[in-house]
Amino acid sequence: MEKEWLFDRPWTRDFTKLRQAFIAELLEKLRQKVGLVSAIDVGCGIGDFSKFLSDAGLRVVGVDGREENTGEARRRYPDITFVTEDAEELRAAQVGAFDLVLCFGLLYHLENPFRAIRNLQALTEKVLLIETMCVPGSEPTMELLDESMYGDQGLRYVAFYPSEACIVKMLYRAGFPFVYRFQELPAAEFYVSTVWRERLRTFIAASRMPLDVPGLIHAKEPIRLVFEFKPWNTRLATLRDTWKSNLLKLRIFVARIVKPARDKSDSDRGDN
Repeated sequence: MEKEWLFDRPWTRDFTKLRQAFIAELLEKLRQKVGLVSAIDVGCGIGDFSKFLSDAGLRVVGVDGREENTGEARRRYPDITFVTEDAEELRAAQVGAFDLVLCFGLLYHLENPFRAIRNLQALTEKVLLIETMCVPGSEPTMELLDESMYGDQGLRYVAFYPSEACIVKMLYRAGFPFVYRFQELPAAEFYVSTVWRERLRTFIAASRMPLDVPGLIHAKEPIRLVFEFKPWNTRLATLRDTWKSNLLKLRIFVARIVKPARDKSDSDRGDN
């Protein structure tokens, strides 16, 4: 009996097609702007995105951490090269460097996503595209979570889920000079917030050159200084700091009101 692959579930197929349609126009613009000839699909599963990139005219290598996945990918798409390697250990010396690096649905499954991003940076000649789950929040943080033990989860079933700000910061610190958010994400449930749930997923682009491409917004590196990070504060200390901060804001607010009135009074006296 032929194995039923998790990647072949109807909703997974639909989700794959959604993401492919979302980046299709971007890829064409990137080919025109910076030139794309080669691509590597890191975390390729059974090769659906690798096939998508190949159909777009790129020379493609697919990489996955599970041999059963790459074996099935080779069976389905024999004209594409597939390699079994852990993204956390992947080196450019093993597979080479590529104009385009695609990493979709992988980053949050890893124990060491920062190490993987450094590896992705070394593979990238021009542009890296990431699609991933992200925990909500504006700070560059990660949550260590236990995953279910299925074949489309991480290799060790425990993983750091990053915030979007954390992904941006890791990309900069890995060596990318340019990082971009997307002006609009797909109008699908995973990419929008509702009254019941914050947004689950995001797309991020990083590159070695500026990308003058519509739809991409330059993302600044978020800064999180150690001396401003105060998880060790007791509740009383937090109340004290909040009170001092609010008092300072009040003094500034009052000064902004009083100063114009004082200046006007001084001006009136001068006229007399």
